[in-house]
Amino acid sequence: MSRIAIVTDSNSGVLPSEAETYEGVFVIPMPVIIGEDTYYEGIDITQQRFYEVLSTRTDLKTSQPSLADVSDLWDKLLEDYDEIVHIPMSSGLSGACESAAMLAGDYDGRVRVVNNQRISVTQKRSVYDAMQLRDAGMSAVEIGDYLEKVKFESSIYIMVDTLYYLKRGGRVTPAAAAIGTALKIKPVLQIQGEKLDAFTVARTVGMARTKMIDAIRKDMETRFGGASPDNISLDIAYTYNDQVAEEFKEQVKAAFPGFTDIKVDPLSLSVSTHIGPGALAVACSKKIRL
Repeated sequence: MSRIAIVTDSNSGVLPSEAETYEGVFVIPMPVIIGEDTYYEGIDITQQRFYEVLSTRTDLKTSQPSLADVSDLWDKLLEDYDEIVHIPMSSGLSGACESAAMLAGDYDGRVRVVNNQRISVTQKRSVYDAMQLRDAGMSAVEIGDYLEKVKFESSIYIMVDTLYYLKRGGRVTPAAAAIGTALKIKPVLQIQGEKLDAFTVARTVGMARTKMIDAIRKDMETRFGGASPDNISLDIAYTYNDQVAEEFKEQVKAAFPGFTDIKVDPLSLSVSTHIGPGALAVACSKKIRL
């Protein structure tokens, strides 16, 4: 059986320290640019330091990994592995996927880049799925084909605390942000594959949480075959406030009895740059069937 390495980026929420606990899983840290200095998520910038900077400076940017960093890792891995499955963040949110796919053309079919259009906790679920498929004996091509076939079998809903960061990044107009601030609404966004889109708004945090839970319930029941822990994985993601995230987890568990293994992860710094602190997300992913 072919030895297969699984590579992802830190947008998945899998940091290098976690990847070390898995057999054959490797992470490319995403660059965070502050002024003229470049830092790497999970390597030399912490969540706490990032939010300190985010609150006081406007010269933060994110970037895709350099092709040199990607090829260096692939070259090193292919000394010990026969094939690589590379799972970058959604092609609709970054050019990293397209860049990796172009680079893979120089590797004689030994690298399969997966464009399954996921990010954050659903991207992490794709990494877990790839591990399961690899252990079941699939080749890199078969794993990539499978993950792309089921790419839309996941949903994310995100409550944003403020529109300020979306305005700063050009994701909403200044007029829309001003209206949102004046009305004190809580926008709820969604990721259904490629893009981060508007979903709804709520007057209060409590109403926003309820709308997200209702939306996830509807997706599970109408799109993914039922709200059962045998069928679905549920995840919570957040920016900065882990205590609030744990409280939301308990609310989600109460709404979906039987889901005892709900993971809670911070959103990647690349996402957090554009939505700011105080965001909460709930996500579901359909479990794979072998």
